[in-house]
Amino acid sequence: MNTHTMNILSIQSHVAYGHVGNASAVFPMQRLGCEVWPIHTVQFSNHTGYGDWTGRVFDGAAIREIVEGVAARGVLGSCDGVLSGYMGSADIGGAVLDAVARVRAANPAALYACDPVIGDVGRGVFVRPGVPEFMRDQAVPAADIVTPNQFELEHLVNVPIRTAPEAKAAIARAQALGPRVVLVTSLHVDDTPADAIDLLAGEGGRFWRVRTPKLAVSVNGAGDAVAALFFVHYLRTRSAAVAIGEAAASIFGLLRRTEEAGSREILTVAAQDEFVAPTTRFSVVEV
Repeated sequence: MNTHTMNILSIQSHVAYGHVGNASAVFPMQRLGCEVWPIHTVQFSNHTGYGDWTGRVFDGAAIREIVEGVAARGVLGSCDGVLSGYMGSADIGGAVLDAVARVRAANPAALYACDPVIGDVGRGVFVRPGVPEFMRDQAVPAADIVTPNQFELEHLVNVPIRTAPEAKAAIARAQALGPRVVLVTSLHVDDTPADAIDLLAGEGGRFWRVRTPKLAVSVNGAGDAVAALFFVHYLRTRSAAVAIGEAAASIFGLLRRTEEAGSREILTVAAQDEFVAPTTRFSVVEV
């Protein structure tokens, strides 16, 4: 069990209003007792789902500049992990992987968790051209942990997933690219009940599933939060089985509270107790 205060470098987009990217991921990690060093790849007024927004996108050079400044504090050796999410371009991606390399050089025990954001069921691919290839060929192979949704996992390994055995085979194919841990954040296969959603994690040739009730809520930023929660619990316990149970319970509580409030933004702050003491827990089943 990792008991020292962990330091996590989180390189993601950021919004002033609402909760996506770092605005979704940073606070849960802090609430769980971690120091987080956020680097923003964009700073927007709000997420783009509203249709209009203001702000700007930073380039790879801007990211490298901040990493350089943090490195100058002499603290990269105490960084336990790097977390990345949506990448606006392969240029940003290159800067993220440079940051990962610098952290690993200073602390070989540090882990890199990559949420390989590419798209989603129904929406298809929603990142810029070149980004899916960058994720598959560079980011995912560099990662220790990846947290794709079902659509993204299919895209990364180029196989459809309709059954639980196919999901396990796809995880194994993703692990063959490099990461030792794969968490599929929203899975619906032929044996998933219509009113449920599965999370499935693979590590060391074993697989664990958590089945939670499907909520009638569609908000941006939930994937960013679940990746952050899973990463913290994995860093602490080095167990995908423990981490999937903790992350699933917390994200369900967060989304249930959001649904009850009828909110368009996830209630990251109002429902913060769900991060440390989830109201509802679900069984973690080895499959």
